Amino acid sequence: MNKNLMNKNLIDLHMHSFFSDGVLLPAEIVQRARDIGFSAIAITDHIDFSNIDFVVDSIVKAADNLNTSDLIVIPGVEITHVIPEDIKRLAEKARTRGAKLIVVHGETIVEPVPKNTNRKALEANIDILAHPGLISEADVKLAKEKDICLEITTRKGHSLTNGHVAKLAQKLGAKLVINTDSHRPQDLGSLKKFIAVARGAGLEEEEVSSLFENSYNLVQKIIK
Repeated sequence: MNKNLMNKNLIDLHMHSFFSDGVLLPAEIVQRARDIGFSAIAITDHIDFSNIDFVVDSIVKAADNLNTSDLIVIPGVEITHVIPEDIKRLAEKARTRGAKLIVVHGETIVEPVPKNTNRKALEANIDILAHPGLISEADVKLAKEKDICLEITTRKGHSLTNGHVAKLAQKLGAKLVINTDSHRPQDLGSLKKFIAVARGAGLEEEEVSSLFENSYNLVQKIIK
């Protein structure tokens, strides 16, 4: 295995706790991530207007208490299945309440996500468009212009379009990150798994390395 890949910080910026549809306490997510060797994670529970206050406040409180010298815990959200026109307002409100990372649940082919979600997400102030499905070239170009990362995912179902997303991002110069979208202990990633999924999406070793770089740079931007 390429030594450059082995030396990258292991980061996952899309994880769910029991504050939405995950099964783990934030503290257990953190302990399991530390045991695997992650250097930074983001807890990004699902939100809409019904639960945004509770979820963001809870995750911010958890992150404040769980950050340690060996693991950065970033409070975030995943805006999910909302009317596309509401994404911008939700992102703004989440940031106001303390969310440091905004993920939007993209147009995966395995769920009935509202059409135009990808576009409205990319027009808002977000950080990652998760599992964007059969994203268009126009939207990938917009992601590049807005410096928004597109997600390669290890999650079953959502990962079916990883190759499409990777191919367009390579062609048009958009940034990619790799995340697990974890909901259960068995969903948690590892360096070996991340590399295998990224290579399966058609990325070469140097391009896989850039996934880790993009996640690292995003974390640095957040914690400044």
